[in-house]
Amino acid sequence: MVNAFTVGKAEITCIPELRWDNADPYRLYPDLDPAAFETYAPRLSPGSYNATTGKLAQGTHAWLVRMPGRTILVDTATGNDKPLPAAPLMDHLHIPFLERLAAAGVLPEEVDYVLHTHIHADHVGWNTRLQNGVWVPTFPNARHIFSEIEARYGADTDEIDPAPDLPPDILGPRDHRPLPRVYTDSVLPVITSGLAQMIKVDTTDAIEGFSFHPTPGHSIDHASIRLRSDDAEAWFTGDILHHPLQVYLPDLRSRYCEFIKPAEHSRRWLLEEVARSGCLCFTPHFAESSAGYVRRNGADYHWEFATPGKGEG
Repeated sequence: MVNAFTVGKAEITCIPELRWDNADPYRLYPDLDPAAFETYAPRLSPGSYNATTGKLAQGTHAWLVRMPGRTILVDTATGNDKPLPAAPLMDHLHIPFLERLAAAGVLPEEVDYVLHTHIHADHVGWNTRLQNGVWVPTFPNARHIFSEIEARYGADTDEIDPAPDLPPDILGPRDHRPLPRVYTDSVLPVITSGLAQMIKVDTTDAIEGFSFHPTPGHSIDHASIRLRSDDAEAWFTGDILHHPLQVYLPDLRSRYCEFIKPAEHSRRWLLEEVARSGCLCFTPHFAESSAGYVRRNGADYHWEFATPGKGEG
């Protein structure tokens, strides 16, 4: 694929869902200081920041990973027909996502694994699709792997199964709850179909070559996923980062972060890790190629987009 990256024996392709170029930085980042934005916005590339309008570009997508004998999706974007009135841009979508997956050479029944960084609406939506008014698994032969804590919290949020021990005190104050019905519509049907593997996020390999690392804060038990293949390494960052602006300003929490201080701590940890290792990062919401590198710039970080088709990693 022209738009594919390689990491060891893994070929990784972005399967796009939505793109928009009108995100208000002050709505996305409620604590954004105008002086800081004025300083760092010129360092953003034109595909991520429109200097004329002052708006940011973003998107939603999934990452398709093909390895010898295995086909994997990392997160599944928002999905069609999902009732998300609190998120109008994602409410009741009708997007040819599965056609785009097919154009990349993969049919839903050919997916072996679905790995989730966290259970938010725009990361689990294509787990299911509406069939005769019922949500059914989209990838009927795939093992879906996600945090047990995230699942329990989702069941509690949707008032299906109370979890009085969540959230744990160590996360501190909760800014808000995740959107309702996400668990009910996009996760529970996978569980009841026997396709779920709920795990403890503890850095061990969930499947060969893929380990889930604790980066909580954006969500209750958010994970960033490390891929190792041969001598190469890459990270699927999840929502530790929503836009390259956060690489330059790691203290910025997005309005979607549920636990603000832990989210910043996790972001700073991951930025240091990937800057030190120099490995490729696959993000869920960046525009342009959506993949790139975190580089050191003195005491600061900066973001460098990777070009697809170069065999990066």
